[in-house]
Amino acid sequence: MATNNIHPIFDRLLQREDREQLLKQRSKVLWLTGLSGSGKSTIAQQLERRLYNEGFFAQVLDGDNIRSGINSNLGFSQEDRTENIRRIAEIAKLYLNSGIITINSFISPTIDIRQMAKEIIGHEDFIEVYINAPLEVCEARDVKGLYQKARAGEIKGFTGIDAPYEAPKAPAIEIRTDQLSLEASVDHLFNYLHPIISL
Repeated sequence: MATNNIHPIFDRLLQREDREQLLKQRSKVLWLTGLSGSGKSTIAQQLERRLYNEGFFAQVLDGDNIRSGINSNLGFSQEDRTENIRRIAEIAKLYLNSGIITINSFISPTIDIRQMAKEIIGHEDFIEVYINAPLEVCEARDVKGLYQKARAGEIKGFTGIDAPYEAPKAPAIEIRTDQLSLEASVDHLFNYLHPIISL
């Protein structure tokens, strides 16, 4: 289909500001990045609950959930990983424009792939959160048994083992989950976020 046959109607729809006023919050996109086992999903789930308890409306987008649904047709080649993140960023942008605080939990291993997400979502609304734990800590946790499989050669291209992870150079906030408890990690992130999302 030619793009000249597409006629977006965004300007005739309710605007993001209308929805933010209804929800009494400023919508933002948190992008939690880090190695498998660093604590991204657990922190995302607990932060969503904390936000809900504090009267905010948030939605978690998590790697396993997205890959079992909307991105179930994608593999783990570099091209598919990029497309995975591109689709997620577009979904997060829809939530953002709906006034919702979106908590994205994805390894998103390269600086370029996170930059692409930031460009789609918008620099002013993209909050990069580095969930940082050393590889040996993540591997010791190995809650899904993935590192063991990667070390055994059963999983190829596994981030941190035979595929690189590029840490953020200047994240908005860094959470050291090897040094902080889950509760302290969530508190730290919530306290950072609260003034940004409050009307």
